Amino acid sequence: MSVINLLNEDLQSKWKFNVATPIQEQMIPAMLEGNDVVAESPTGTGKTLAYLLPILERVDGTKKNTQALIVAPSQELCMQITEVARQWIAGTDITVVPLIGGANPQRQIEKLKKKPTIAIGTPGRLNELVRAKKLKLHELHHIVLDEGDQLLGRESRVIVKQFIDGANHDRQVVVVSATITDEIKLVAERLMNEPKRFKVRLEDMPDQGIITHSFVKMQERDKTDMLRRLSNQSGLRAIAFVNNLDQLLMKETKLNYRQAPIVTLHADMKKEERKAALDAFRKGEARVLIATDVAARGLDVEGLTHVIHVDVPMSLEQYTHRSGRTGRAGKSGEVLTLLTGPAEKQYKQITRTLDDKPTEKVWEDGGLVKGKGFYSNSGPVKKGGNSDNSKKKDYNKQYGNRSERKYDDKPYKKRYNDDKSQSGEGNRSFKRNDSTSSYKKNDGSKRPYKKR
Repeated sequence: MSVINLLNEDLQSKWKFNVATPIQEQMIPAMLEGNDVVAESPTGTGKTLAYLLPILERVDGTKKNTQALIVAPSQELCMQITEVARQWIAGTDITVVPLIGGANPQRQIEKLKKKPTIAIGTPGRLNELVRAKKLKLHELHHIVLDEGDQLLGRESRVIVKQFIDGANHDRQVVVVSATITDEIKLVAERLMNEPKRFKVRLEDMPDQGIITHSFVKMQERDKTDMLRRLSNQSGLRAIAFVNNLDQLLMKETKLNYRQAPIVTLHADMKKEERKAALDAFRKGEARVLIATDVAARGLDVEGLTHVIHVDVPMSLEQYTHRSGRTGRAGKSGEVLTLLTGPAEKQYKQITRTLDDKPTEKVWEDGGLVKGKGFYSNSGPVKKGGNSDNSKKKDYNKQYGNRSERKYDDKPYKKRYNDDKSQSGEGNRSFKRNDSTSSYKKNDGSKRPYKKR
């Protein structure tokens, strides 16, 4: 029996999918039984419906109080969850309100006065409303932390803990994320009551697409131009991640000057600007969306062909979060990293757990093609053996068969030992005369001693 049969007839009638995903099969029964849940499942595996459907089943829309709170780290993710919820509550008494930063707080307060059944918001704005006593925590019976690894991180942990501590004593707490570290598990369990743990891997998905991992070696200064080239590739649809907001703004300025079909998404943008950027990207007016991790957290865009790591992620968890946005619904996708020399070690450490090692690509004839390199345990190297040997051969060819030289250095001029009796023009051998603080040439002449 499918877990969908555990839901009421209205929810069953709105279910349009062939089967429930693995995380939905596990979470829905556990949440309907009232258990706390810690769930780890890759991006795009149905986590939103996995927690939303049980909440819609358990709340009572006829009661005029806010019974459920869903917390998400970004405005876009909050609005995304809100849109999904509105589709499923159509024709019912259940109401939902988004409470996000960047929107008019007075309008949100007016909506809260109507006692919506479910509130969906970002930590900062929710905290403002709680402190103003406009959002009553003691009425909450369900609290969901979407992208819980970020919400329970050190920046938001104190605020989120206040939400949970202030909720009804019989509250149900659910934490979901694409990656959950041991630290986050420990923090979550301290706030929860014997939670059920679930973990789904990407290979467990029935309609898993093929995801290839690749890299392009380049200098840091060439990354912006590579983004310009990629943005002009027909059929490409990509989210490009950068680690630093300053770098994003710099790339945005240069690419807009070159009239590249790109848009950007970051935390400093106004709500209207963010919406306009996402609309342009979804409509295909821009092929590349350049974003920071916080701004794009949980962002769901259909049909992504590529995820581009403009900067190598800081951790495997970050790489997983970014990369999970492509290769969905049985479609193939590519995860491309713009790799500089200093970042190779970090890239190797992050990707060593992949089943298929990343392959090198090069720009050729107006597009990316498979290069001659491959990825091994010692990092990206060239096929055909020891790369040092090829460098030595090039050195020998350039400088000839000189008897004395160092590998990978400029050619040395011959030097003669002091104990050899040499004379004549070109003799540059010296020995120190300590009594006179000078160097004495073998031919008897002197030159002043200079400290080296």
